[in-house]
Amino acid sequence: MKVAIIGAGMAGLSCARALAQAGVAADIFDKGRGPGGRMSTRRVEVDGRELRFDHGAQYFTARDERFRAEVTAWRAAGRVAPWPSAGAEALVGVPGMNEPVRAMAEGLDVRWATRIDRLERVAGQWVLHGGEGAHSGYTSVVIAVPAEQAGPLVAPFSAEFADRAELTTSEPCWTVMACFALTLPLADTITTGEGVAWAARDGAKLGRSGSESWVLQASPQWTRDHLDQSPEQIATQLLAGFFAENAIAPAQPTYLAAHRWLYAKAQPVAGEPALWDASLGLGLAGDWLLAPRIESAWISGRELADRMIATFE
Repeated sequence: MKVAIIGAGMAGLSCARALAQAGVAADIFDKGRGPGGRMSTRRVEVDGRELRFDHGAQYFTARDERFRAEVTAWRAAGRVAPWPSAGAEALVGVPGMNEPVRAMAEGLDVRWATRIDRLERVAGQWVLHGGEGAHSGYTSVVIAVPAEQAGPLVAPFSAEFADRAELTTSEPCWTVMACFALTLPLADTITTGEGVAWAARDGAKLGRSGSESWVLQASPQWTRDHLDQSPEQIATQLLAGFFAENAIAPAQPTYLAAHRWLYAKAQPVAGEPALWDASLGLGLAGDWLLAPRIESAWISGRELADRMIATFE
């Protein structure tokens, strides 16, 4: 038995860890350079000081009993902490949002910076093709990437799975990262803007530098209206809108950058938390199957692993 998992985000790693606990090892492939995905933390140096920006997911909550047990272990290890500014149940990774993903990847065979863009089925086994060449001999493959990327991968093998993926769309999001020399006269989190749907004093989270660093996330509509502009244009426009919406004097940033998330927030199709076809050895996992929450991604991966293990026995 040889399992491949495409995607080392929360869903893929949750699936991999549950499989490992059952004695099933998996090769995990991810196009990113390291742990994070939509829980990424960007590191930059400004005036000789390292700053961290949680430029994807800002926080998460834990309500499912199984996920709460996982979070309890992360908190005991100092890898997760509360963030009261975002709500009584809000939690963040320490020292960055990617820390829980980093914790889950430990001890697993994750091949970073390895893109998989096509699947092939040869003599009942899966072959994965990408820029690094072919990876063969897999009896089962799990696809744990956004629906828009999963659909084309599975379409040649499962019309049902492809249709489910095609019915799901994700809202895009432009994110701006900015740092200032002086403290802005604002609360740590702001959620009322029309252009900037969310803004947070990122440097105030536990384990951060304490700098006046901010993350601004545009609304889906604003992002769609400005989708193809350059990051430089977006950073300037969204920052100006942020100052105007909050009626404060513009401040000159010491650092300013923008990042575009094409698949930021899935609009899921109601149904099963995971998809598994035992006859093909093909599974799908991701928050897009449940709800656009970090916890949902973890549950989806865990549910898929449970179904796979049941058919392996």
